[in-house]
Amino acid sequence: MTAAMRQVRPLLTEKNCMTAVLERIESRPRQPHLHRILGIVAVYLVVGYGASLIKAIESPNKDDDTQWLTYWVVYGIFSIAEFFSDIFLSWFPFYYMLKCGFLLWCMAPSPSNGAEFLYNRIIRPFFLKHEAQLDSVVQDLKDKAAETADTITKEGEQKAIPWSQKAGGISLGSSYYCT
Repeated sequence: MTAAMRQVRPLLTEKNCMTAVLERIESRPRQPHLHRILGIVAVYLVVGYGASLIKAIESPNKDDDTQWLTYWVVYGIFSIAEFFSDIFLSWFPFYYMLKCGFLLWCMAPSPSNGAEFLYNRIIRPFFLKHEAQLDSVVQDLKDKAAETADTITKEGEQKAIPWSQKAGGISLGSSYYCT
């Protein structure tokens, strides 16, 4: 972390148009440049990449769609792993900063895009190796979900028939309430 800070500090202290803008912003409340940069990154994460997703969907070019689908696959796997390990990871200093950096690396529109790297090196080979097993599990889950939906529907119908018989066959539809 200190090596990265040594590289960033000169950029924050030398005179250029960016530091002039940051100094102007900083002159109001006293906060270091780093907080401002983190705020700009946070706004980009919330607003900027949401707009780029919409642009990717609306564009005729499908390469950007593939980039964002790759990102969301990596993000989904990361979220699942984080769900089970968050209680331990949150105790590490700078975990949330590292997580933010990781997500920026994954969505960066550069040749060293993290999502494409992780997908091509880890996720895709794993998926191709276990594709038949994953398909089998997904099909079993679909079958069980359909079976459960059928069971619930049948139970609902069985409970609804005696109730309508107790009501004497009188329909209490919308005409009953609208008169």
